Amino acid sequence: MSPAESAAQSPSLPKPVVNPWLIAVVVSLAAFMEVLDTSIANVALPHIAGDLGASNDESTWVLTSYLVSNAIVLPISGWFVGMLGRKRFFMICILLFTLSSLLCGVAWSLGFLLLARIIQGAGGGGLQPMAQAILADSFPPEKRGLAFSVYGFTAIVAPSIGPTLGGWITDNYSWRWIFYINLPVGLLALFLVYRLIEDPAYISRNVGKSKSVDYIGFGLLALGVGALQILLDKGQEDDWFGSRFITSLAITAVVCLVSLVIYEWFQKDPIVDVRLFKNGNFCVASLVMFMVGAISFASTVLMPQYLQTLMGYTAETAGIVMSVAAVILLFELPIVGQLTTRIQGRYLIAFGWLALCGGMFYSTQRIDLQISFGSATRLRIFQYVPLGFIFIPATTAAYIGIAGEKNNAVAGLVNFMRNIGSSVGTSLVTTIIARRSQYHQGILTARASTLNGSYLSAIQASAQQLAHAGLSAFEAQRQATARFYAGLQAQASALAYIDTYWILGIAAAIMFALSFLLRKNRPGGGGSVPMH
Repeated sequence: MSPAESAAQSPSLPKPVVNPWLIAVVVSLAAFMEVLDTSIANVALPHIAGDLGASNDESTWVLTSYLVSNAIVLPISGWFVGMLGRKRFFMICILLFTLSSLLCGVAWSLGFLLLARIIQGAGGGGLQPMAQAILADSFPPEKRGLAFSVYGFTAIVAPSIGPTLGGWITDNYSWRWIFYINLPVGLLALFLVYRLIEDPAYISRNVGKSKSVDYIGFGLLALGVGALQILLDKGQEDDWFGSRFITSLAITAVVCLVSLVIYEWFQKDPIVDVRLFKNGNFCVASLVMFMVGAISFASTVLMPQYLQTLMGYTAETAGIVMSVAAVILLFELPIVGQLTTRIQGRYLIAFGWLALCGGMFYSTQRIDLQISFGSATRLRIFQYVPLGFIFIPATTAAYIGIAGEKNNAVAGLVNFMRNIGSSVGTSLVTTIIARRSQYHQGILTARASTLNGSYLSAIQASAQQLAHAGLSAFEAQRQATARFYAGLQAQASALAYIDTYWILGIAAAIMFALSFLLRKNRPGGGGSVPMH
């Protein structure tokens, strides 16, 4: 498919009245606010639980409730555009997100906070796909890579700095301010969208033409995605399929989501346009974005957790380690955007996965209980910076060969895949660390028996030092054993993190091979090259 043929598929898009780069900044501002909110609340959960009189387990629903409503809205955002118009829907989402942020901040009980978070998640669900779709329509295909580099800042940089910002705000002010900071940003974004954004003709002339509401499709989507999100969020906590609750959620998710695909496939006006997956390039791009979400969030969970639980770092210090990679990525994204106009997207994506694979395997060699601040920062850079080479060309590739009037549906499904991937990745690494820690602890404990001379010598030497410090012989022996066991647990946990990085490295290697399934494209042309 040549660029001319690609353009022929799409209705002609008028040149935006204002500078498209100003549009890019405005829509990315709204999306950044939403993406930041998915991670900023994580570190504040203990403070929220204590202030509202809830248990730590109950406080995790603050995250789950948001993720569930957010995930339900993402894939149907294209349908809402058809009903309301994109600008109107985008503004409604910003308004809902901003007002519900205020409600979250003033919440006086956990129940009220959860209700506000559900509304906030629903409003936030439309911000990412609408920002991406507006960029796709505001820029010609040859400049989309550059435009998506601006959007990439919101999608892969914001999650990395969210925990740092959330921890700093919570420690220095109050957990309520992690929601209040959305108010000025949201109101500014709402005003700028109202003044600067306009719907293209292909949206304006079709608004409201579809009067039917796909209740069955929406019901299957809500039940299936809701069950899947809760399953991923609570699975490790409830011992996965050892729990009837988790098993019931798994069955519900599978039945509803499979039924949704079958039902929507034959609908004239589906609420989720699953027929987009007939396009092989879109399928591969969606898989790539799923894995981007999985690995980016998994690595974002792993490093600060390792530094805080095993190395004794504060949340702020661990956040600095994370933020250095985010700053480098900020400068990298425009460069990658430029490269998309010169190099085939699939080659950039393959390079990104190869570099990421190397970064993960390098981490397995450098992770230990003596790692320095500088070494941890370098590891984070190797683990995160390659994502820029994957995200931008993969986002651009998702639109190749698809008619322009499908841009909103494409954006909704691509962002849905990335968000579900982030939940899967977070759940997966949490489970692997827990299970592999138990495994390694069992192996190390078996070796540290009373028949092991090295073990006995170490305990005895430690006990003698404690006795010289003034402890009784019994107390010295007890504390020496306890300290040795604490060190053994730390070693087991460190080995579990190494195992997890091995798995992520293998996943990146597999994705490197799959990258070549993407269709060839003419760099700078936006179209794809005919396959022979």
